Amino acid sequence: MTVSLHAPRPLLRHVSARAAVLALAALLPLAGCSALPYYSQALRGEYALLSAARPVDQWLADPATPADLKERLALALRIRYFAAAALGLPDNGSYTRYADLHRASAVWNVFATPELSLTLQTWCYPVFGCAAYRGYFARSAAQELADRLAARGEDTAVAPVPAFSTLGWFDDPLLSTFVRWPEPELARLIFHELAHQVVYVRDDTRFNESFATAVERAGLVRWVEQRHDPQLQEQFRRYRLHHDGMLALVGQTRRELEALYAGPLPPQAQRAAKAQAFADLQQRYRQVRDGAWSGFHGYDDFFAAPWNNARIAALAAYQDDVPAFEALLASEGADLPRFYVRVKALARLAPAERERALQALAPARVALAVRSTP
Repeated sequence: MTVSLHAPRPLLRHVSARAAVLALAALLPLAGCSALPYYSQALRGEYALLSAARPVDQWLADPATPADLKERLALALRIRYFAAAALGLPDNGSYTRYADLHRASAVWNVFATPELSLTLQTWCYPVFGCAAYRGYFARSAAQELADRLAARGEDTAVAPVPAFSTLGWFDDPLLSTFVRWPEPELARLIFHELAHQVVYVRDDTRFNESFATAVERAGLVRWVEQRHDPQLQEQFRRYRLHHDGMLALVGQTRRELEALYAGPLPPQAQRAAKAQAFADLQQRYRQVRDGAWSGFHGYDDFFAAPWNNARIAALAAYQDDVPAFEALLASEGADLPRFYVRVKALARLAPAERERALQALAPARVALAVRSTP
């Protein structure tokens, strides 16, 4: 996943972390007094993250840097340079620095839906627009919000986020939360986050995340092809098998829930059917794991965690428009720079026009709804 501090085009890239965060702090009066604690934690967290980052070259030259970390950082730099040279992604200082956060996640995002709906709640921010999540640098703060929403009857999910994009406000660093991931996943994450610097649409999480997902998918295929490494190709094949299989399983449950919530059953019966749908999801996962996946257990924790509407809807936000973007890329002969031009044109459209254009590109797609909360 990405998110948390999405912002407009690059403005502050070449100033110090302290100066950049102070400049962002000037926006706090726009947020209102009740929101000041939230923005204060975001600024403190971003400042701490940026302050911990050092150029990768320094880490590589430092005798104290473990050998396995040096190998991963060197690989990440190669991926990063490939992103600029072969994928037309921004050529800047992002992912040329590294920070050890000494924690499991960069931020934690809160997602919420009504009890009997897949409509994601959104939160709106001054200047940056609205997004279908609320990000925190401390898990306890994210859980506190989730608990408050759950007490109101919402379905909530707190999702660990290994990386997020500041959309060019800062040079986003490589982080300890993801740098040791398998090569296909490390590459796709870097491509995804850099894609957010190419196009960002205010108030449209689905568009932004689906675009970045389409770029990561196209970029990863090209990265693997140019490596000519049979071991990597097999790793990539397994990754796609398991990842796409996970999405298919969750997608089936989503369709079942959409039909359920649109149907005539009373709330009590819907609640019972909802619980059964999630039990069926876990059962189908076990069948796939032990069958088509030949006993691969990498998603055990993911599927064992409690399921609700918020988890389903959060995943959908990253996938809904991917078929439309991939169709658009194919129409441009898989030329990524031309594709970016077309996507930027879509981004300039009014929301209703943009929705119609995406629907025309992928008529079978079903868009996830969101509801805005002041």
